[in-house]
Parts: sequence; C-alpha cells; structure tokens
Amino acid sequence: MQIEQKQWTSTNGWTPDKPGVLGDRAQLILAFGSTSIFREQERFAEIKKAYPKARIVGCTTAGEIYGTRVEDDTLVITAVSFEDTTLQFAQVDIDKEKNSYTAGERLARSLDHEGLVHVLVISDGLKINGSELVKGLSENLPSDVGITGGLAGDGARFEQTLVCTENLPSEGEITAVGLYGDRLKVGYGSLGGWDPFGPDRLVTRSEGNVLYELDGQSALELYKNYLGEHAEGLPSTGLLFPLSLRGSDSEERVVRTILAVSEEDQSMTFAGDIPEGFYVRLMKANFDRLIDGAIGAAKSCHEAIGSTPPDLALLISCVGRKLVLKQRVEEEVESVREVLGDSTAMTGFYSYGEISPFTPSAQCELHNQTMTITTLSER
Repeated sequence: MQIEQKQWTSTNGWTPDKPGVLGDRAQLILAFGSTSIFREQERFAEIKKAYPKARIVGCTTAGEIYGTRVEDDTLVITAVSFEDTTLQFAQVDIDKEKNSYTAGERLARSLDHEGLVHVLVISDGLKINGSELVKGLSENLPSDVGITGGLAGDGARFEQTLVCTENLPSEGEITAVGLYGDRLKVGYGSLGGWDPFGPDRLVTRSEGNVLYELDGQSALELYKNYLGEHAEGLPSTGLLFPLSLRGSDSEERVVRTILAVSEEDQSMTFAGDIPEGFYVRLMKANFDRLIDGAIGAAKSCHEAIGSTPPDLALLISCVGRKLVLKQRVEEEVESVREVLGDSTAMTGFYSYGEISPFTPSAQCELHNQTMTITTLSER
C-alpha cells in the first residue's frame, strides 16, 4: 500500500507540495475539509486532475485530522494505492429514500458480497438517523463483514453537511466503499470517556431519533434544568452534555448527541434512535478519561491486526470531544500515534456521529462522543 498526504489552506495552498506523485496509481482519495472549502469545489477539480483514476470519498467536518495535527478551515487529502485490494463504491441520496434504514439497505445490496472484507461509510450528518442507517447496513451484509465510518460535520453550526459522491460534494448523500482482498487486514475500535451524573430517566415518549418525554415530563425542559446557563446555547452546547442510552434489560450503553431542538413541540432530535422503554442518563466530560478512550480505541484496533504498525489509520472523533478538549484536542490524536507507531499514515475528521463496533467482536453501532479508529494494512 502506497500513501500520499497533502493539505490545502487559503494561505499556503497545497503543502508540502502539489498532489499527484501517485498519479493514476491511486484508487482512493480520502478528503476531509471545512464546509466553505467543499462548497467551492475548485479543489476537487485539482485533485481529480492529479489522480485521474481515483474515486474521491470524504465529507465536511468539525475539524480535520492531518497526522497528529487537528486543523480547522483546511482540506486534507490522503491518496491510497492498494497492491492487492480492490474497491467497489455505492451511494444513495437520503432525500430519495423512504428512510435511513432503506438507505443502508440499498447501500448494502449495491455492493458485491462475495469476497467483501470491510465497508467504510461516510454519511450526511444532519438529515440521517444514524442508528437506522447502521441497522440497514448490518442486516443486509454478511455477518463477518465489518462496518465503520462516520457522519459529516459542519463545525458547531449544524447548518449544512456535504459528502463526496461521484467525486463532487453534495448535500444529503451517503457513500460506501467496499474493500475486497485476502491480504487486507482491518482493525477497528471505538471508546468514549464521559462520566455519568444524575439518575437514569425512562424514555416515555419518542419517535425514532426524536425525544419528547422522560419520566412523563418534557425532555427538553428537564434537559435545560440540568444545563442551567448552558441551555441558552442549544443545540451546540448540548455537545458538552450528551445522553447515554441503555435498554431495560442491558447495562451496555451507547452515547447520543443532540442535533436540534424544537421549542414548539418541546422535542430534541438526536443523531440516532432514542427508543421508548429505554433509559437515558446525562453525561459530562472527564478530560483524562477522554484521552484514555482514544488510547483504548487505538489499542483495540492495533491488537486486531496483530499489534504490527498499520499502513493507514482513519480517525473519526466527535465534535463534542473537540469542544471539551479545546487546546488539548491534539493530545487524543498524539496518544493514538504513540500506540500505532510513527510509520502509520493518519487522517480523519471530527464528526456528528461515529460508526463502529466497540471492539471487533461486538455489533456495529452508531456512537456519539467517541474516538473511532479504523486501521488498514496489506500483509
């Protein structure tokens, strides 16, 4: 596997130099950047000229990961030339699908299942019910095929997210990359690091990913009482206080982040389902445990490929973690580097949702507020 990484900024242009060393040997370009750069689309013509045979896959972000640096208002690209791995691409427009589940189902059925090793998914971050998307994928792919990816971001604005399909950014799109090959080794892991506070609350009224009532009370009113002065900044301040979700007969929890609130019907919209009969609990940040979560995710995917340095690591971390860690945000990326080693190319983005099993043996889930890592190697 050969890899070439470049960054574009409005101040310096392309650095360290213009893209194109891999040329037509590149099959895949991972592109992550700010919404303003994606809207211009001029950069994508330059990328396509440099790598004429590659498919561009990527999205807008709440921060770009370039090695151990976390940037804003840039475009980061990673060109990959595989030796023995083949790729297949599928995409859907969420506005043309019945719901998020059928979007996942269509993506899964669009990929050849024979020889499929792994599926990487990049989705619109605002129009999607991420947990239903994951369910549609999981239930229509072979059980031994891994799924990882994430939901596009738009800083802390929550206005528009864009995803590359057919090499150009578009709104409301979901793209999937199927990876095939006997030599391909894939590792993945996802961990959080948030502390719970307050009691469990029963979800008494919800529809899909829209929450109305907890314990028979207005969920939004109850949530605002917990947030105090932070309530004025919703929905963006909700990233600092996510909810953990568990079933009535389970202690395993996933974390959900707010995407929108409605004063009119007193509802809160999340990135994934909040089913009635489940329990939720408020979470708050613990700086050290957030960093430990990134280390744990790195160790999990590293061990899955035999604890040898992977060729490429795709890091997808939640925008909420970035807002909490602030100037310490690069610490979680640096901690991943320490686990994976200096020879691994690292890229990724800060997202509105992460798609991954907690560990290679677990079921794939939509997560929020986690660091999710996918490693690729040809051995």
